[in-house]
Amino acid sequence: MASGLLALLDDVAALVKVSAASLDDVPTQVAKTTGKVSGIVIDDTAVTPKYVVGLDPSRELSIIYQIAKKSLINKIVFLAPAALLLGFFAPWAITPILMLGGAFLCFEGYEKVHSMFSKHHEDGHEAKEVKVTTPEELEKERVTSAVRTDLILSSEIIAITYSTVADKPLVTQIAVLFSVAVFITAAVYGFVGLVVKADDIGLHMAQEKFHPQTRRIGRGIVKFMPHFLSILGYVGTAAMLWVGAEIIAHGIPVLGHSLEAMEHSLASIPALAWLAKAVVCAIGGLILGFVIEKIVTFTRRFFKSTGKSAKA
Repeated sequence: MASGLLALLDDVAALVKVSAASLDDVPTQVAKTTGKVSGIVIDDTAVTPKYVVGLDPSRELSIIYQIAKKSLINKIVFLAPAALLLGFFAPWAITPILMLGGAFLCFEGYEKVHSMFSKHHEDGHEAKEVKVTTPEELEKERVTSAVRTDLILSSEIIAITYSTVADKPLVTQIAVLFSVAVFITAAVYGFVGLVVKADDIGLHMAQEKFHPQTRRIGRGIVKFMPHFLSILGYVGTAAMLWVGAEIIAHGIPVLGHSLEAMEHSLASIPALAWLAKAVVCAIGGLILGFVIEKIVTFTRRFFKSTGKSAKA
């Protein structure tokens, strides 16, 4: 009995040591993963502020909190367990799913670029019947829309996170997925909250009760924020394109090796290597997004014309 108990204790001690060793690797894996999903994080950060524009300023932080809470729940309760189950039962499906998500990011990125340069904006809004919406309903719609967009980006974040720790022990996988989910959600929505309230901070600093230099800084913040939000939108679009294309490239061995070869050739200048890869991927993502958009448009027209023919 005593020998059996000692053997059990030895097994428990060994398990604890293995778990501790696995957990020691978590910070490294979290840092590695955060670097890989940086483009998606930038896009998520750039997209979110638009969902609170035009709403009651006193509700801005509350709305951001609601989006952040639902984003974290989606990551931890739904997406992370789904990634673990998929990795256990169908690991072969992870890369195709990532590539589909990458294609969607390229498509969305192209749509954004197209909308920036297209002159065919809807001019007939005034002629359409305007739906009366209460502030509460509008807030609910904005939160729902933001969470839907975040879900797509969060899926990519979790999938990429899992792909970096797929060969690690289960304890490490769970710890890294949980840590990345919490860290990225806090970082993204903390920054979004700061961006959204920057105008208020600037206006407060510009009050007469403060030192002239403080007032000058406050006025500068107020003037700078619209430009900053525009820049953030452009950066987010570029990030969407380069991340989407990079995900797809890594799923196709020939393209993935070509990217790695380009990086190695510029390894002596890390910043240039990163910039070159980002530019190449962004251009490739824009081209792919254009192709996908044409396919989607053709498919819609085909089914629309088929439906009309069937009715006739």
